[in-house]
Amino acid sequence: MSAEVRESPPQGRLTNGLIDVSAWLVYAFLYLPLVVVVLYSFNGDSINSWPIHHLSFDAYRTLANDAELTQSIQNSLYVSTIAVGSAVVLGTAAALGFQILRVPGKELFNFTVVLPIVLPGIVTGIAMLTLFTDLNYDLSLTTIIAGHITFCIVLVFNSVRARLTRVPPHLAEAARDLGAGPLRTFWFIILPSIRTAVISGTLLAFTLSFDEVVVSFFLAGRQNTLPLEIWSRLRRSTITPELNAAATLLIAVSVVLVLAARLLTREE
Repeated sequence: MSAEVRESPPQGRLTNGLIDVSAWLVYAFLYLPLVVVVLYSFNGDSINSWPIHHLSFDAYRTLANDAELTQSIQNSLYVSTIAVGSAVVLGTAAALGFQILRVPGKELFNFTVVLPIVLPGIVTGIAMLTLFTDLNYDLSLTTIIAGHITFCIVLVFNSVRARLTRVPPHLAEAARDLGAGPLRTFWFIILPSIRTAVISGTLLAFTLSFDEVVVSFFLAGRQNTLPLEIWSRLRRSTITPELNAAATLLIAVSVVLVLAARLLTREE
């Protein structure tokens, strides 16, 4: 009798089976193309062909010797580092101001800060392109950085703000009662409490900035970031092994940073 109670009915087993199959199909749809790109990056042939006849690191050696691709990687690292560094300062300051200050219009402020990441990238790109054109400012890596800061701030702001809601306000009040100034209170009380949130927001912002295409497309001058360089080459020719190698690097950077941010979030 007890065995009959524990045993799932046929309809339940069928439903669970369909859910499992559906989940695997979704995973395959999402990640199989990425696996194919990674595999092709180790293809020893000069063109993509399936099945792969032999594995080789030739694509990565070609990538390392390609001046334009290596320069675009350096440009992406430069853009992401400056944009994310600026976003960390501005986003953390905005989150602190939103949490501490008691002024009217805070929800409107929150809406305006989050809006850039809600808007389609093409809207942000066109808006900023119009601004720089009206100012007669030449497009360059600097304009790309300005565009990236707009949405990187949102990730840092949301991450830090969510953590600040869990920080007991009496800690800062006690520090001030003991004679600590605003800077010492922030450095020794608030910052240790939000450190992992700042780091996770930084990692997610860097991931988004490093992979960004649409906003960069509108704001780029003569210097390309890595995603733009891959896009421009795809428009001129077919996918070559070194492009698969460059795409694999993008995938690796994104996976590592997202996993690191996820681990930091789970530790809290």
